[in-house]
Amino acid sequence: MKLAERAKNLTPSEPRKIYEEARKYSDVIDLTLGDPDLIPPENIRLAACDAVMAGRTRYSANAGLIQLREKIASEASREYGIELDPVSEVIVTVGAMEAAYLSLWSLLDPGDEAIIVAPFWINYKEVVKSLNAVPVFVETKEADHFIVSPEEIEKKITEKTKLLILNSPSNPTGAVIPRTTLEKIAAIAIKHDIIVISDEIYSHLVYDNRKCESILSCPGMKERTVVINGFSKRFAMTGYRIGWALAPQEIISAMTQMTENIVACAPLPAQYAAIEALSTEGTENYIREEFEKRRNCVLEEISSINEITCMGIPGTFYAFLNVSGSGMNGKEFAFALLKQKQVALIPGSAYGGETYRDHVRIAFTMESSKLREAFRRIREFLNENKRAKGSI
Repeated sequence: MKLAERAKNLTPSEPRKIYEEARKYSDVIDLTLGDPDLIPPENIRLAACDAVMAGRTRYSANAGLIQLREKIASEASREYGIELDPVSEVIVTVGAMEAAYLSLWSLLDPGDEAIIVAPFWINYKEVVKSLNAVPVFVETKEADHFIVSPEEIEKKITEKTKLLILNSPSNPTGAVIPRTTLEKIAAIAIKHDIIVISDEIYSHLVYDNRKCESILSCPGMKERTVVINGFSKRFAMTGYRIGWALAPQEIISAMTQMTENIVACAPLPAQYAAIEALSTEGTENYIREEFEKRRNCVLEEISSINEITCMGIPGTFYAFLNVSGSGMNGKEFAFALLKQKQVALIPGSAYGGETYRDHVRIAFTMESSKLREAFRRIREFLNENKRAKGSI
């Protein structure tokens, strides 16, 4: 059997290696997956059950229920200050992951270049490669709190550049791009006639009374922006598999045609649950508030560990930690910690190569008591290794 070259070209996942290794141990505290342990508000769960019991279990339109698209367009119009047509400028997808894939599939030809801000969500690079396009990386620095420089973006633009992928708040760093920076990036996108894919799946998980801004709301960007979002993180609905995208009509049309060929439509009961989610304002606030408590817990624990530093966690439920003070790089730290103390986290190099070799990513998707136990084990791990080095 001979696989297609594009299948063979995919890179084995470092998080998957850690996951497989963790399965060898009992009593593992798993800080790897961005899958919240919280459950959706009761009204959302009941809406899904009601849809099933009422027999609303067939196909919807390929682009999703018009009632749901209207809800998405209405909320987005309020958030971004622009008018959106729910029929032609909104698509409902099987999670935000499908929205990301469909947008890249609709826009990239072989040989096109896609600029990706690093550190990055791993799937961006892999999907771009699978389409025989070329990922081009713009690295961010810890000293800049992992905020991308517009000037560095412009340096990477060539005649082959088709689009730029932004993710704010960022997985894995939690960085939130400020409005002033977005306005500069928007000016660059317009100047060079490139499209921006703005992944905003964590836009409602920002802390300290901050707000996540979108490049879509910058002047001149509606015509060249695809916004990706969904219900998984904001409403703790990861298994419901409901995402969405906002984009110009031509792009939404192409995405809709492709979704017909790969999944037909998003699950219908989940779409009814999503309608309910957007129908009651503030039902998800407890999710953000709980993650803010956990964020505070993580920052408190890190402050007591000299060997680990963090530039802050303004958004998401991830922390990107510098572990170079331990005398180990991120990969060494992650595998040794798993082996010695059964705490699983992901090396930072998975999200952008050797530039981030001194980092690890944790997901604080479990209750604070378990997070404190994880950090107790980390402190124990560091102390034992320090003593071992001192005895040599």
